[in-house]
Amino acid sequence: MSVKILADSACDLPLEFYQKENVTFIPLKVFINDQEYEDLRTISPKTVYDSIRNGLVPKTSQASPLLFEEIFTSMAEKNEDGIYIALSSQLSGTYQTAVMILEQVKEKYPDFGLTIIDTKCASLGYGLIVKEAVRLATENASKEDILKDVRFRSEHMEHLFTVDDLEYLAKGGRISKASAFVGGLLNIKPLLNVEDGKLEPLEKIRGKKKLLKRIIELMRERGSNLSDQIIGISHGDDLETAEEMKALIEEEFHPKEIFISSIGASIGAHAGAGTIAIFFLNQLPL
Repeated sequence: MSVKILADSACDLPLEFYQKENVTFIPLKVFINDQEYEDLRTISPKTVYDSIRNGLVPKTSQASPLLFEEIFTSMAEKNEDGIYIALSSQLSGTYQTAVMILEQVKEKYPDFGLTIIDTKCASLGYGLIVKEAVRLATENASKEDILKDVRFRSEHMEHLFTVDDLEYLAKGGRISKASAFVGGLLNIKPLLNVEDGKLEPLEKIRGKKKLLKRIIELMRERGSNLSDQIIGISHGDDLETAEEMKALIEEEFHPKEIFISSIGASIGAHAGAGTIAIFFLNQLPL
């Protein structure tokens, strides 16, 4: 792989992916009871969801500036060319920190060829972009071609997701306590998406069955050539619903592949257990 790919843990790809594909892994930080962990590396998603179910509220923070400095300096010393594909700058300060550290490293190594991309994406929407970049890099595609693909997919990636427990979003200050109470009472599920890298509520739907049906409708409205795509499903410790969603998508669109993964700690700490998210492109690259 002539172009080195870097990604952070918020892309919700399993740790084995980084190891197998030789992708540089940048973990975000998770705090539970003031104990610090590295997402995926020293804490599993399951541990995070179990702590949420036990009434704890995990906190997260961006990747360590020191880690960026170590990784970037090591690459610069070896004269390695790379692309760091980053979590949406609207959801974390990780992108801004990486840009700042890169500028510092470039003072000593002005020819260092690292490019940092703000995907404006999260979870497996971001992960699918990383997977394709790795595939292209493995096939020795040029850096320009990989960057073009990353930018295109970042611009055209759709995120549709729902959270299981409105009460948990209320604890994190994302919705009012009153709407959380009413939602739980009436079995109302919120449907959200990501617009310009930010979390935006879309609509509220009563009942899980109607919700999954509505996701399929929105995929039909927004998706392009879904049968030619790899579709992503990520879940907050709810593989059963993810498999249910997969069956509906397969039946409706017959995609090339459906990739399921667990939502990691950095996203899961905010979304809570029972989150289901679906990712697809609204336009395919030429």
